[in-house]
Amino acid sequence: MPKKKSSIAGYVVLFLVCISCFSLAAHATQAAHAVTPADTTGGDLGGDLGNERLARLERQAGAAQNSADNAWMLTSSALVLMMTGPGLALFYGGLVRKKNVLATMIQSFAMMTIITVVWALFGYSLAFGSGNSLIGGLHNIFLRGVGAQPDADYASTIPALTFMVYQLMFAIITPALITGAFAERMKFSAMVLFMVLWFVVIYAPMAHMVWGKSGLLNASLGGRFPTLDFAGGTVVHVTSGVSALVCALYLGRRLGYPQEPMPPHSMVLSFIGACLLWVGWFGFNAGSALASGNLATSAFVATHLAAAAAALGWGAAEWFRSGKPSALGAISGAVAGLVAITPAAGFVDPMSALVIGLLAGVFCYLMVAVVKAKLGYDDTLDAFGVHGAGGTIGALLTGVFASSAINPIFKDAHGQALPSGALEGNLHQVSNQFVGVAIAWVLAGVGTFAILKVVDMTVGLRVSEDHEIQGLDLTQHGEEGYYWEIPA
Repeated sequence: MPKKKSSIAGYVVLFLVCISCFSLAAHATQAAHAVTPADTTGGDLGGDLGNERLARLERQAGAAQNSADNAWMLTSSALVLMMTGPGLALFYGGLVRKKNVLATMIQSFAMMTIITVVWALFGYSLAFGSGNSLIGGLHNIFLRGVGAQPDADYASTIPALTFMVYQLMFAIITPALITGAFAERMKFSAMVLFMVLWFVVIYAPMAHMVWGKSGLLNASLGGRFPTLDFAGGTVVHVTSGVSALVCALYLGRRLGYPQEPMPPHSMVLSFIGACLLWVGWFGFNAGSALASGNLATSAFVATHLAAAAAALGWGAAEWFRSGKPSALGAISGAVAGLVAITPAAGFVDPMSALVIGLLAGVFCYLMVAVVKAKLGYDDTLDAFGVHGAGGTIGALLTGVFASSAINPIFKDAHGQALPSGALEGNLHQVSNQFVGVAIAWVLAGVGTFAILKVVDMTVGLRVSEDHEIQGLDLTQHGEEGYYWEIPA
């Protein structure tokens, strides 16, 4: 009996399979008949319909690519903003003493608000508007002309408004990096005035020279000294790092430094902040491809490898010198690698990224642990030792390791790729990189000193000794980061 039931079931399955095949055949026949009239009405009409369909498919494919690029760039914008808050705010906030944690964190938050408004009013126009080789004009003040249509000189597949907001995030974090040098001793009012002036005098011109139309150092738009800077080695890190050093020297040391120990009050906060910086840096570097293509992938991989190699390099140097690898050393090394790979991310292959990261980790460790101690300056959170030094070595090494196979940025009159870096035979690129770095150093150094003088004469720079001893949380903001309940 079970055998009979099995046979009946088999017949049923066979019947259903036949019905399905018949239905598919009928559907295919109907589809074939549906296109027959187009073929029988004349070759011209069929060709026109085919061309129209092809054009429609091309438009749809282009729209899909534009949407993908725009989605990636908006995501990258959010990632870069995350680098400032909460990333940098936590990283710097954990490294200071408990009495200054809020004052330090709010400096990063202040940049998120102040620079945003300045950027919308006139900052974007100065950095990316049409102008001369040193600074943009005022054609785009109040974001006039910056809308849904792309600006082909910068990014042809995303709205100009998307490009604007992405570049805004760079303008936010750059001055925020400087705050690490004068942490625990500058007035909040002085910081606000200083940063607005610093943006106008230093950041906007440097961004225009490297990335703007007709910029002196713009490698992709025919600058006089084509400097390879994919995501801001000179624009962001060299300028902020050198300015940090000038601030530290001008303000002088904190009370009690270096005699009194001033360890970080919370390595946990700094550790979380460093990890957020690492993740956000993918938007910083890979996003600078300005599209969701192969170049973004290459920059993404280079960024990750350099950070890992630098953390190992810093940790190994510290272990060898002091006998123990520290958590602070590991996260500082990772940030140093991220800084150094920033100008090179879209120009170098993975193995070159490892070399750049390793060299940057060791070099920045020596700048922080040896050079800083010998010279005696009080760069509170090592903004110069990591960003100034790391950005400089990264920019120079970009000229060595840049590969036309990764990014054929230089081409001859026939559109053929030319060598990019020294290892490919373009030794002149190293001198171009040196020119870009030198301009960033001079502009940041001289400009920062002049701005500090102006601010010091107007509102004063440094808090009083009593306020410094009490802490900036209470004296500048009237609140504390931690309230401890004492049991009765």
